[in-house]
Amino acid sequence: MNARTEPARAETDAIARPPLVRELLLVAGLFLVYKSGRQLATGHTGEAFHNADRVWDLERTVHLPGEGSVQNLLLHGDTLIHVANTYYATVHFPATAAFLIWLYLRRPGHYVWARRVLAVVTAAALVVHLTFPLAPPRMLAAAGLLDTGQVYGPSVYGSPETDHLSNQFAAMPSLHFGWALMVAIGLIVATRSRWRWLWLLHPLLTLLVIVGTANHYWLDAIVATAMLGIALALIHLPQHTAPTAGRGAGTLVPAPRSEEAGDQESVLVGAVR
Repeated sequence: MNARTEPARAETDAIARPPLVRELLLVAGLFLVYKSGRQLATGHTGEAFHNADRVWDLERTVHLPGEGSVQNLLLHGDTLIHVANTYYATVHFPATAAFLIWLYLRRPGHYVWARRVLAVVTAAALVVHLTFPLAPPRMLAAAGLLDTGQVYGPSVYGSPETDHLSNQFAAMPSLHFGWALMVAIGLIVATRSRWRWLWLLHPLLTLLVIVGTANHYWLDAIVATAMLGIALALIHLPQHTAPTAGRGAGTLVPAPRSEEAGDQESVLVGAVR
């Protein structure tokens, strides 16, 4: 696997690194648009709780395990639930930012691809948040779950009536899980270490945390996975380029393709899909 993906990875890495200032402005702009858009979905309290009842009933109908089973495991000790709340509150954005920064510095071609995928998934999530407001299970009486952030701390949310910084009725899809899964997939594709598959522990831990703290339903993660899968199927790694002798240092032209290289690239693209 490593030997077959290395040539294609090296060719992708030959893509010029995007201008830093442009990327910072682009990412910051996307973040502001998303945060502003989420606020448009606030205030739909009745619809959000109605949808929560529908999601809860659907999960029981298809016999998904109860979210309470995960929360009960975390509640075995105050330390464990506190760690879970801290993970939920502090890992999401820094881990994704560190992932993008590392790709930008070390794998520019993979960075462009990952940034596009994350942007598409986030934009699609915003549409769902606007059209399908959903109260999280910690707010749903029928779920019988604790708001672990409020009880044990730390909590990233205040009262829904006074919290103007976040939309607490945007549970589906879970971008906590969607972004974590993309981080793992991106690092697996962009690296060659035999241990790279351990990056899947990040989305696995994220899934247990978002469910165990009653911030998300199982279906929130399932929908996020489906949306990410569609984005990955539509957005491929950029065409590889390579520098040529006799041109300026920053000049890039399409690299020659051999039949063998084409086969190797096909393997990598297939893995991304």
